[in-house]
Amino acid sequence: MRQGKRLPSPGFAIAALALFVALGGTVHAAQKVRISGRVIKVKSLPGNRLKPGTVPIDRLNPAALSALRAQGSGPITGAEIDELSLGQVPQAAHAETADTAQSAVDAQTALNAVNAVNATTVNGHEAGCLPGTQPFAGACWQSSASETALNAPAAAASCATQGGTLPEALQLAAFAQQPGVILDKGDEWSGDITNMSGLDVYAVVTVTAGGNVNFTASTNARKFRCVIPLLT
Repeated sequence: MRQGKRLPSPGFAIAALALFVALGGTVHAAQKVRISGRVIKVKSLPGNRLKPGTVPIDRLNPAALSALRAQGSGPITGAEIDELSLGQVPQAAHAETADTAQSAVDAQTALNAVNAVNATTVNGHEAGCLPGTQPFAGACWQSSASETALNAPAAAASCATQGGTLPEALQLAAFAQQPGVILDKGDEWSGDITNMSGLDVYAVVTVTAGGNVNFTASTNARKFRCVIPLLT
């Protein structure tokens, strides 16, 4: 009779199962065990295997710290800086108010411009007239007529050298009504031309001592007074 395959006995099967369970539990338990630094062999772990922030600085070798300081002696780039760790740059506080400051400058300039209409100063500078002149119609008028009588073109040129002009006829007539103002009895030149009859032949409006408007040939000699802008 041929001999058949022998089946494992029940005792063998139970022993094998117990061994499997025991080994599996050991592996499972080993996975939960936390390995401390005391069981790690010195110099057995490279630095790139450590999790950043897990090693306190007091656990580092002093020589390693010196090496790190030497490596960090170079300039730090922006990529290496955590912006959230930085406070406000000192000058940034002033920068935040730059727009307000500029607006304040504009506002003060506008205020000065408005006040200058009625003020005696313009941006802190006194506005007035030189001695021998007096304010009238927003300008400085010479208080008395010129000592020398000139023809109309020469009188206009004289005023121009003083930074002024001959007055308009109607303004000169109004100025003659001011207290203490006396026009020359021989009429005074204005800057108004009344008519023309040829080349360099024309009549210019004059104002009499009584404030009356007249005209005469530009080639005649008359006294005059100049109107000069306000000085600041």
